[in-house]
Amino acid sequence: MTNNRPNFPDRSNPSRALEVFTTFLKLGLTSFGGPIAHFGYFRDELVLRRKWIDEARYGEIVALCQFLPGPASSQVGFCMGLLRGGPLGALAAWTAFTLPSAILLVLFAYGAASAGGPVEAAILHGLKLVAVAVVAQAVYGMAKSLTPDRTRAGIALAAVLIVTFVTSAVGQVAAIAVGAVAGLIVCRQAGAAQIGHLSVPISRRFGAGCLVLFFALLVVMPLWAAATGSADVILFDAFYRSGALVFGGGHVVLPLLKAEIVDKGWLSNDVFLAGYGAAQAVPGPLFTFAAYLGAAIGQATGDLASAAVALIAIFLPGLLLVTGILPFWEGVRRRAYAQAAMRGANAAVVGILGAALYNPVWTSAVLSPADFFLALAGFLGLTIWKLPPWVVVIALPLAVLGMGFL
Repeated sequence: MTNNRPNFPDRSNPSRALEVFTTFLKLGLTSFGGPIAHFGYFRDELVLRRKWIDEARYGEIVALCQFLPGPASSQVGFCMGLLRGGPLGALAAWTAFTLPSAILLVLFAYGAASAGGPVEAAILHGLKLVAVAVVAQAVYGMAKSLTPDRTRAGIALAAVLIVTFVTSAVGQVAAIAVGAVAGLIVCRQAGAAQIGHLSVPISRRFGAGCLVLFFALLVVMPLWAAATGSADVILFDAFYRSGALVFGGGHVVLPLLKAEIVDKGWLSNDVFLAGYGAAQAVPGPLFTFAAYLGAAIGQATGDLASAAVALIAIFLPGLLLVTGILPFWEGVRRRAYAQAAMRGANAAVVGILGAALYNPVWTSAVLSPADFFLALAGFLGLTIWKLPPWVVVIALPLAVLGMGFL
């Protein structure tokens, strides 16, 4: 009999943290296209190639992280590092995935980026086509395993309908909630569950402490900022609240940050939007836009630590939440009703990814027959020829660039 048990290691071995770091550093350098595309990169590298976890449990983690506020793809990466290498592995995953884009955006804030032009525009367009190929691969693969019957395919289709007409982050949360409820009703007889074991290497007491800290910082930081007037405390509070109150991550955080940064007069709207544009061009999580904002603010105040303060503050609430919930999730997920709900939620995740494949991924990238050809070639390269994603990341921008000179 084939053993489908995920490859769980001895997490007491410090070399696991190094393995996690190098794996996520590669992802941090090559994962273009935003959080939805990141799920595709993670799936290819961690589920298919390295087999750290199986498809169903990966779908669970994606659904859980999309349901929580914070940067969903970074939370998924953090969870994968935690399951693979313990707390040190979680920290290694977040650091390696985050640092490349954070460093690039800090350099951009200090004027070290190129001036742009047609070459840059061609490369950016090629990277958008990469995102089309990667997300299409993820939808195709996850649909085969997470929507194997008509019932779950129907749930996925309903999720597409919800997120198409409710375009805010509320739509994503609602789609997963509706999928979970539908799973409770219609997915109880979907076959014997192969629930596996997540083996979360932290205690419930530690998890509860993380949840308490999440809410404590949300309440205490504004009071501390008002009492002390410290620039760093005020900055931390602004970015922490932005990270704690945003559902859907990525682009959804833009209005919150604008209200905290531009509307208060810390930066001009032009400087703000220039950094946001640069954030689209770098790999890794879009939340590293905070590093750019912190560095730009620091230039005006002379505070060299502001980039690090902003970066840590915006990620911290989402990581505290997922760390706090995981130890309790392992117990809940083994119950029959939870397994039925997870089937429905996982099917909804497929629908959410499918809707995102069309908008914004497809609509912002495929603008001509040549674009369609390149995106299809990238998809076939990933699914049929089994090319590693970094090959597609390099090939498609070069192809767009070459076509521009023909």
